[in-house]
Amino acid sequence: MVLLALSVGRFPLSVLELFSLVGAKLFGGTANAPENADLVLFSIRGPRIVAAFAVGAALAAAGAAYQNLFRNPLVSPDILGVSSGAALGAVVGILMALPIVAIQGLAFVGGLAAVAAIYLIGNSLVSKHGGHDPVLTLVLAGVVIGSLLGSGIALTKYLADPYNQLPAITYWLLGSFASITKKDLAVALPIIVIATLPLIALRWRINLLALPDDEARALGQDVGRLRLIVIVAATLMTAASVAICGIVGWVGLVVPHAVRLLVGAEFSRLLPLAMLIGGTFMLMVDTIGRSIAQIEVPPGVLTAALGTPVFIWLMAATFRRAR
Repeated sequence: MVLLALSVGRFPLSVLELFSLVGAKLFGGTANAPENADLVLFSIRGPRIVAAFAVGAALAAAGAAYQNLFRNPLVSPDILGVSSGAALGAVVGILMALPIVAIQGLAFVGGLAAVAAIYLIGNSLVSKHGGHDPVLTLVLAGVVIGSLLGSGIALTKYLADPYNQLPAITYWLLGSFASITKKDLAVALPIIVIATLPLIALRWRINLLALPDDEARALGQDVGRLRLIVIVAATLMTAASVAICGIVGWVGLVVPHAVRLLVGAEFSRLLPLAMLIGGTFMLMVDTIGRSIAQIEVPPGVLTAALGTPVFIWLMAATFRRAR
């Protein structure tokens, strides 16, 4: 998929030309490729492909972590409101013309505040009133907080300059990798990698979060601290992704479901395969979006169009296996 993404586009490159350009970059010499091919590969298409794969992997990993954490297969960065919270923070940063690092910081704060509010509201309602399905309560809390955050985004768009800021915010909210630069990658990639490391290091213990808290504590785990680490890590990688490309939905919901059908729910197997498939799926979506028409189709539109039938099929497959 990486080779295909590097090859296709308005400036097509053959596989031999790709290897020639990479060889010339690594070992010197002259590449057997068209003029300006190195600019297309290393400054435009290359950073975009790295960003698409990294964002897909991060969203899939965050979705898998949230679903395990909340014991809820319907949870994802989108439904929990993390993406909307991060988007609101980033949109405020764009409105204030802040640098990318500040936008990323606001996106993280917004995403973390959203998931904390949803978790606290859901737990409070269940503990005070009881008798309610905690899964349904959590999903409903996510819908409500997501709606509130959506109104905040709408207000920000209303206050934005209609000639400069509003088009930029609207285009950014649809999701796009078109304007990704090496500078964006230099900021986002380290954050995604740092956020992934705790999930990898604690992959065996994260399995215990699928158990009731009393059972997990009986096995010697500090459930509160572990849950906090997972929330911060998953929210951080989601916020970093949203900050550089906007909101891209469905990846964090569909991909973990698909991977569970392949390898089961054991987190140490689920996490790496979810990241691999999520990155490949996002790369495929971006390649289709920039190749099927004269103008680019936003990846958020394509992930929704592709994710809906795929998720319906996954639900049907799950029901068949449950019989």
